[in-house]
Amino acid sequence: VAVAYPDAATAEKVRQELMEMTKEHLVRLEDAVVVTNEDGKIKLNQAMSTTGAGAAGGALWGGLIGLIFLAPLLGMAVGAASGAIGGKMADVGVDDNFMKDLGTRLQPGSAALIVLGSTDARDKVIERVRPYGGEVPQTSLSTEAEEHLRAALAGTPASA
Repeated sequence: VAVAYPDAATAEKVRQELMEMTKEHLVRLEDAVVVTNEDGKIKLNQAMSTTGAGAAGGALWGGLIGLIFLAPLLGMAVGAASGAIGGKMADVGVDDNFMKDLGTRLQPGSAALIVLGSTDARDKVIERVRPYGGEVPQTSLSTEAEEHLRAALAGTPASA
């Protein structure tokens, strides 16, 4: 789901609200990216860093393998470096080209939140994000679910 907001601060508030909902097990997020258009320059602010996660995982495994060969610090260093490179090269979550394309369609100074995830508590999630408003430029939801989301964010009752 992509939702456009008048500014980056609002998009970030909604992302933080979604992060809180993950802690409450209302939402399962794979990615949540704030895309901004700052005078024609598109910026992507991703919540999940594959480079950092790769480095942490690589350091752990490198340290364990290093213990076997009696060189844990060297193993951690090599593991962290290779994990960071692997994480940087891994393309998970929302497609970068899609995010940049959406960013070019935003008005300067505005932002969009792109969320990749799922929920079994759709109505609870919508109630929590409704106060922030927003417009839905694109989703992969069913037609019915998309209409429900658009109506909720616009503050109008959904069609039957």
